[in-house]
Amino acid sequence: MSVVIVGGNECMERRYKELCEAYQCQAKVFTKPRGGLKNKLGSPDLMILFTGTMSHKMLHGALSEVAGQNTVVEHCKSASLSALKGVLEKHALA
Repeated sequence: MSVVIVGGNECMERRYKELCEAYQCQAKVFTKPRGGLKNKLGSPDLMILFTGTMSHKMLHGALSEVAGQNTVVEHCKSASLSALKGVLEKHALA
């Protein structure tokens, strides 16, 4: 399963990827909008948006990139590992 994480804390980027690997998921993490998200997200199975740590512009850009695709979008206010674990348990183990 491919996962894209948008938002979150930059210092937690490695931990997000390690937790996704524990659930047999390939992860891309975008904590800061480095040159925008245009053509960087691809077509993931699951997109997790940490809305508490991202701008409105980044949120709308991420949602417009996956519009029309068969991507499940999850919004999390908290950017913690426990919030990510809860989302992965809900979708990756299904």
